[in-house]
Order: sequence, then structure tokens, then C-alpha cells
Amino acid sequence: MTASAHSPQAQELKKELAATLDARRELGPEYEAALVDSFVEKVDTQVRRRLAEERLRTARGGPGGADSAVAAFGERFGFAVVTLVLAIPLSAIGAAQAGIGGLLVAWAGICGVNLAHTGRLRRTTADPLA
Repeated sequence: MTASAHSPQAQELKKELAATLDARRELGPEYEAALVDSFVEKVDTQVRRRLAEERLRTARGGPGGADSAVAAFGERFGFAVVTLVLAIPLSAIGAAQAGIGGLLVAWAGICGVNLAHTGRLRRTTADPLA
């Protein structure tokens, strides 16, 4: 999101700064605060515009946008379905071999795998700006 020194926005800010410094020289130090405030307001406006553009780009499917949220949901849902399907034979085997203890161990493993997968997804989809 940083502008290069040769971008149109950077060139515009350089011109604004030069104009502000020239005005300060002509008007004297008594207008310095007003000139600085005006320049800071222009910089703030450009920063806000760039942030808005970045958010719009992200919302339209850029990194961390809506498309990646849908993909993350699809991955979570698919993983949950697979583990529930596999839970049926694992539960039967655990209960047949070791009774209620085997059933509990099988479900503890299923829950542990799902929790580990959820933690991995949260780390990979976390927003660095948040």
C-alpha cells in the first residue's frame, strides 16, 4: 500500500509540500500553523483514499477478501463432513474393541483433529492489519 516515490500521488504530495514551504516563506512564521494543518489535511485525505481503495479491492476478492472467506468455509465444512463420516467406523471399532473407553478415545481423537485443523485455518486466514 505504500506509494513509490514516482507515483502520481507521491508527486502530487511533493508539489503540495513545495507550495506549502513557498507560502510559509512568503507569509512568514505567523501563518506556519495554518499551512502545516492544511498540508496534513491533504496527506490525511490521500491516506484515507488509499485505505478505502485497498478495502474495496479486498472486498472484491483480493487477499483476505470475500472469495477467501468462502474458500475457508468450504474447507472447514468439507473437513467436518469427512471427519463425521470417518467417525462412524472409528466409533464402531473403538466400542467393539475396548467398550465405552475405546469409544471415548476415538471421539477424543476426532475432536482433537478438528480443533487442530480449525487452529491452522485461523492462523492462515488471520488478517495482519486487524
